[in-house]
Amino acid sequence: TILSTKQKQFLKGLAHHLSPVVMLGGTANEGVLAEIDNALNHHELIKVKIAGADRETKQLIIDAIVRETKSSNVQTIGHILVLYRPSEEGKIQLPRK
Repeated sequence: TILSTKQKQFLKGLAHHLSPVVMLGGTANEGVLAEIDNALNHHELIKVKIAGADRETKQLIIDAIVRETKSSNVQTIGHILVLYRPSEEGKIQLPRK
């Protein structure tokens, strides 16, 4: 899903008060990806904390997570990644583009 700037701003606002639901220690293995996948199914919008990775490694991890979970990277601040993926229930109503 390609999000417009307006939609990203909206999601950032919703994500502001969230706590990370998944913590990563520098690698994104299948177990972690499954956990992220489950969290996205349940919440649609989640925060993931990626600790202990340098910039380049962190970017590779983020790319892998987004690719494998088919989610959208809403924003990355420091070690926190905000992901969005609509579920079948469509809990979050995005503003129009």
